[in-house]
Parts: sequence; C-alpha cells; structure tokens
Amino acid sequence: MEAEPFELRQLYRYLRVVDVSDAMDGIGYFDRGLVSPQIRPLWPGMRFWGVAFTVRCVPARRPMWALGSTQEIIKAHGIWFREVEHPSMEGLIRPGHVVVMDTGGAGEVGFWGSANSLEVISQGAVGIVTDGYCRDTRELELERVPICARGRGRTIIPGRIEVVEYGSRIGCGGVQVRPGDIVGADDDGVIVVPLEVAVEVARHAVGVLLADMRARRRLYERAGLAPDETVDHQAVEAYYRGLGVLS
Repeated sequence: MEAEPFELRQLYRYLRVVDVSDAMDGIGYFDRGLVSPQIRPLWPGMRFWGVAFTVRCVPARRPMWALGSTQEIIKAHGIWFREVEHPSMEGLIRPGHVVVMDTGGAGEVGFWGSANSLEVISQGAVGIVTDGYCRDTRELELERVPICARGRGRTIIPGRIEVVEYGSRIGCGGVQVRPGDIVGADDDGVIVVPLEVAVEVARHAVGVLLADMRARRRLYERAGLAPDETVDHQAVEAYYRGLGVLS
C-alpha cells in the first residue's frame, strides 16, 4: 500500500495504542512515539487514529489590557485577535486530521474549549492532542469531543498564548510530530507513528492484536465469560484480510 497518510488510517482502525507500541519496539523504535503519560484523554473510552495537523504556539509577550464593559469582556477574544497577529486555520483541516499542539511551555491557558474544539471537529478532525490545557471540560465530555490534554484549565487565550504557525515540525509530550505522521489515542494514552514506518508498524501491530484477541478468547471460554467485541478476532481478521494485510 502506498504511504498516503489519509489512506493509511484504515490500517489502524482496530489497533490499540499498546499494539502499535509493541510493533514500534519490534522494529527498534523504542519509546520514540510515546507521548508523555501526563497527556491523557479527557474522558474514558475515547479512541481515534488520524493524520497529524501541527500547531506551534509560544507564550504571549503582551499582557491583555483591561476591558471596560461586560460586552467587551464577552468579546475579549475578538478584541485580542484584532490587535495580535495570528494565522488563520480556515480551510486547512481535512477529514481525518488530528490537531496536535505544541504550546511552547505556556502556562495555564484553556486554549481548547467547548466552542473551538467543536469547530475543528465539524471540519473533519477526528481528535485533538495538546501538551497544554483544555477548559469547559464538562461540556467537552458531554459533546464527546475527542481531546487529549495535559490538564484542565480555567483561563482564556488573550494575554497568555499566541499561535505562530501551522504545518511545521513540533514537539508534543516529548515526541517529535511532523505533518502527516499517524497519531492515535485510547485509554492507555497517545502515540505518534512516523509516516515512513507507518505501514510496517501497522502490519506488525495487526499480528500483535490478533494474537492477543485469540488468547483472551480462550481465557473467556475457560472463565465462562460471554464474548465481547474485544475478543471477536474473526471480524478483525476479515477486515484486514479485505485490506490484503492478511493472506
């Protein structure tokens, strides 16, 4: 299969982060893609695989100025962005992207909230990963926005953080991330797969996953447990056979 990032997503459909980690170890990429365990899914059961869309930020140098009315406070972001240069993301997100943000060591700032997160998801992004904070977390959980962050924040953008550029090589959670790399997350954390080894890693990871599913299926039977989707290896085998991964 040609290494086109958005097509490669189909190879990762059923894979767990741990399967991919084992496969990367197996080809000598020890710990290369493991994003810091501090960067976690916001809510349990979250799972996504997609193509990295990178965002590089730096801490703001200019403080936010005092605002004179409730209406100005409500419109604080618009007031800030009119004064402080920032690049536009409009038209850059493709279906299947994972937005990955390097906050440049900025302090507590809830860059991703219930509105702008939904905006990038509505444009086709399948996940968001930031080494910073998110806010409005109750709403993000209710909306099931797939976001992984270092923590839950309370503050807003003005006077705290600036977006510098999109589409450059960045660092996030101790891992280098380039546009086009494959990024995945589940309850075990976040992992980044370099595009140049993404096909090889996926093929090995499929083998790891299926071996685990078959072994646990036997344990389920021995324990008298009803089978669930995590041991339905026949369905996964059929899927990957259809992709030509299995003979």
